[in-house]
Amino acid sequence: MRKLFLLAAAGTVLPAVTAVAQTQVTPSGQVLPRRPSISAPVVTPRPVAPVAAQPVPDELAPTPDPTLPPATNAVPVPAPLDLPPPPWNPRDAAELLSFVNQLGAEGLSPADYDPATLSAALRAGNPLQLNKAATDTFRKVARDLALGHVRMDSRQDWHVKDPDLDGDRLSLLLATALDQHSVTATLRGLLPTHPQYGALKAALALTPATDTNKLNRIRLNMDRWRWLPRDLGQKYIIVNVPSFYATLVENGQTRWKQRAIAGAIKTKTPQLNALATGVILNPWWEVPPSISGEVSGKKGFVAVKGKDGKVQRWRQPPGPSNALGQLKFVMPNQYNIYLHDTNARSRFNSEVRALSHGCVRTQHVVDLATELLGDDNGEWTGDRVQATLASGKSVQASFVKPVPVYIVYFSSAALNNGDIVDYSDLYKRDGLVISALLNKGGSSMVAKKAEDATKAKDNQERAKEAADSRQTALR
Repeated sequence: MRKLFLLAAAGTVLPAVTAVAQTQVTPSGQVLPRRPSISAPVVTPRPVAPVAAQPVPDELAPTPDPTLPPATNAVPVPAPLDLPPPPWNPRDAAELLSFVNQLGAEGLSPADYDPATLSAALRAGNPLQLNKAATDTFRKVARDLALGHVRMDSRQDWHVKDPDLDGDRLSLLLATALDQHSVTATLRGLLPTHPQYGALKAALALTPATDTNKLNRIRLNMDRWRWLPRDLGQKYIIVNVPSFYATLVENGQTRWKQRAIAGAIKTKTPQLNALATGVILNPWWEVPPSISGEVSGKKGFVAVKGKDGKVQRWRQPPGPSNALGQLKFVMPNQYNIYLHDTNARSRFNSEVRALSHGCVRTQHVVDLATELLGDDNGEWTGDRVQATLASGKSVQASFVKPVPVYIVYFSSAALNNGDIVDYSDLYKRDGLVISALLNKGGSSMVAKKAEDATKAKDNQERAKEAADSRQTALR
C-alpha cells in the first residue's frame, strides 16, 4: 500500500488519498486489478494572521487617486492569440479566383496575383493548402484595390496619407467576406468611388489592346486614384498640377474652378494633402533661401538679421507688389506648400503654367476664400474681407470648418463620352511610375533611385523654407 499526500494551502499536511491494491475475480475466474478507491481529501485549517497588502512600486503606473473607491481585484486579460485566418471553402475560393481573373478591367494585371497557385490549391483539395493560397491572394488584392499597386517609394514625390486599409481592417474584411460568403462584394467595396475613376475604367474598356501606350497611361491614372483616400470629404479642394486647375468640390459637384500656376520644372510642386484652416489677408512673403540673392538689397524687401547683425533672410511686406498677392491659405504641411494670390495675374493667361517656386498661385482666390469664410454661418462676410484687404493690415481669418486640400498629378482625365484628355507630363513622372505599375511587386529600382534623388534635392530646399516659416511664426 502506498500513500499520496496533498499539501493544504493553509493547514496540516495529511494523507489525502489512500490507494490499496485490490483484485477482483470475474465470473470466468480471471483475476483483474481493481481500481483504487479514493477517499475525499481532509484538510485541517490553521489560522493565519492577516497581513496588510504591500504595494509594489511601478514607475510606469499612474498614481492612484485617493478620492476614488478602492479597485476590485481585476481579472487579467489574456494576450490576443495569433489565430490562423478563417478557413476557406471551395466555393468562396473559386469566387476569389474568378475575381482575380477579371482584374484587368480595373487596370491591374491578374498575373500579379498568382491565380495559378490558387487554381492548383482548388484542384488539390487540401484544406490547408487552399486556406493559405486564398488568404494570401485575398490580402494582396484587397491591399492593391484600396491603396494602389505602385508602392510608396516608386510614386515620385507622393506625400498623401491614405487611411483606407490597415492590418486590422484587412483581417476584419477577410473574416466578414468568408462569414457572409461575399468575397466579390467585399473587394469591390474597396475601389475608388470618384466619378473620374469610373470614367477612366470605361475608357480603358474602349481602348484597343494594341494601343499599349494609351492603355498604360489610363491604367497609371486609375492607380493614382487608388492612392488617394476613398472618401475625400464632403467638401474639398483638389489641384491637378498637369491640368493647371484648382477646383472646389462639394457633395460630388464642382462648386468653383479656376486656373492655377504650379511649380516650375526646377521647383516641382509635390503631391500632398493638408487641411486648410483659413487664410491670411495681406500676407508677408518669406522669400525662399534659393532665390534670396535675387531680392537682396532690392527696394520693397526687409532684411531679417540675427544677433550678430548678419542678414538671415528676406521678407516682403503686404502691398500691391507682394508676390503672394492679397492672401495666402493657411494649410500647414512639412513642405510649406500652399495656395495663394499673385501680383502677376497676367500669367494665368499662359497655357503652360509651371512657373512658381512650388506653391500654387490660384486665379480669383479671393473669391474662393470669401465663399469658404462665409460657409457654415461664418462671421466673415464679403464686405468684411474687402474692408480688411483695403486696410493693408495682415490679418488671419479662420474657416468655421477646415477644408481638405489635395494636390495631385493626374496626367490623363476621362470625359463622359469615354474620350481621354491627356495633359503634358511636365515633371516626367509617368514613365518611372508605369515601370513600377508593370512590376509584379509594384516597385521599380529605376523609379526608386529617381525618387530618392528628387527627394534629396527638393527636401533640402523645402526644409529651409519651412524653417524660415517657423522662425517667422515665432517672432
